[in-house]
Amino acid sequence: QVQLVESGGGLVQPGGSLRLSCAASGSIFMPYGMGWYRQAPGKQREMVARISSSGGTNYADSVKGRFTISRDNAKNTVYLQMNNLKPEDTAVYYCNRHPTPVNWSQGTQVTVSS
Repeated sequence: QVQLVESGGGLVQPGGSLRLSCAASGSIFMPYGMGWYRQAPGKQREMVARISSSGGTNYADSVKGRFTISRDNAKNTVYLQMNNLKPEDTAVYYCNRHPTPVNWSQGTQVTVSS
C-alpha cells in the first residue's frame, strides 16, 4: 500500500505563509507526477498545484503567484509553499499522485483567519 502523510497546516492570518509537506511511503515518487488539492466546506475538491515527474509545474489561477510546489525525490516528499494567504485558501489540503491517484489520506487543515 502507498501511504501519504500531509503535514504543516495550521492557523495563520491573512497575508501569512505556510509550508506544507507530503511524505510518501510504499512507492517512490520518481515515475509520478504529484498534486496538491484542497477542499473547503461545501465545495468540491480542487487541484491547486501539480508537479510532473520531470519538475514541470502548473497552478490554479486562484493561487498562481502565491503558491509554489516542489519535490525532493530522494526524500519522497513534495512541498507546497503558500505565501500571501487569503481567507479563501481555508481548506483541508491533500496531496496525491497525478494522474494516477492512490487512496486519499487525511490531509492537513489550513485556516486563514480574518
